[in-house]
Amino acid sequence: MKGFTITRHIKLPELPGTLVDSPDPTPSKDEIVVDIYATALNFFDILQVQGLHQSKPPHPYVAGAEFAGIVSKSSPIPAGCSFVPGKTRVFGSGQGAFADTISVPWKQCLEIPDGLSMEEASGLSVTFPTSYAALVNRASLQPGETLLVHAAAGGVGLAALQIGKALGATVIATAGTPEKLDVAKRAGADYVLDYTKEGWQKECLKLTKGKGVDVVYDPVGMAIPSLKCIAWNGRVVIVGFAAGSIEKIPANLILLKNIAVTGVFWGAYAKNEPEAVPVVWKETLELFKQKKVKSIPYKVIYDGLDKVPEGLRALGARETWGKVVVRVRKEEGKSKL
Repeated sequence: MKGFTITRHIKLPELPGTLVDSPDPTPSKDEIVVDIYATALNFFDILQVQGLHQSKPPHPYVAGAEFAGIVSKSSPIPAGCSFVPGKTRVFGSGQGAFADTISVPWKQCLEIPDGLSMEEASGLSVTFPTSYAALVNRASLQPGETLLVHAAAGGVGLAALQIGKALGATVIATAGTPEKLDVAKRAGADYVLDYTKEGWQKECLKLTKGKGVDVVYDPVGMAIPSLKCIAWNGRVVIVGFAAGSIEKIPANLILLKNIAVTGVFWGAYAKNEPEAVPVVWKETLELFKQKKVKSIPYKVIYDGLDKVPEGLRALGARETWGKVVVRVRKEEGKSKL
């Protein structure tokens, strides 16, 4: 097996030197082995290798969390698992996705929906359930309400934008460049705003006829500025801190505006609310089946496992949009990208 093996906290420029050969993974009980065809990159991957993320696996570990591939021909099949070695195409999440092979609990994998390439499927396991849980389980977004999605051209942002539309909301999307605003518009946003321009909140109020937005979806760290354009009884969902700083929201503003501020941590649902996981996935995949949402990878597919550092650098520099994907190996006759 070849993978990015992290033996200590490192800076991102040191990552290329961690791509090494290692023994093939040995699956434990209830695990399967997957030959990885594509791996998707996340901002938290950058934090984790530096020791700056809340998830700190013991060293040594293989970096990466999202993947798509085929169940290995030599994989054991645990009791209750219907996957077929050498045939079943799966996507999932598990520590060690920046590699050509991974052993992972089979319940953390799902069969890839018909019509999706490996590259498209590799980025589903974090972005879409996170956004669905945020908008449905936490914010209780209702048809006819207005949803403000920050960083709407990013991985979770595009998922939230599409889910919001599918749920019947009016979506106002923000981004920081003309290209990203165009991506959000093409993905279905009703309105787009450049949040780097002063006064974007006033534009938001104009679009809502002075009422303000009902729900704010924030993966960046823009909750406080968003309180200038939130409606009475509005809800703010904290999804992440891509801007790098953690806000301290004044409690008096929460009181005066009669709003709720909540968070979503999809990675902890399996431990703390396991009954919600299959429900979220069932409803999310139904949206795919109905073609109300789709996976949107970045326009550049990084080709080869050794391109993971390059993809992470671009992601960290905010040069990308959609889901940043690395093609580990090509699936003959299947890849459309």
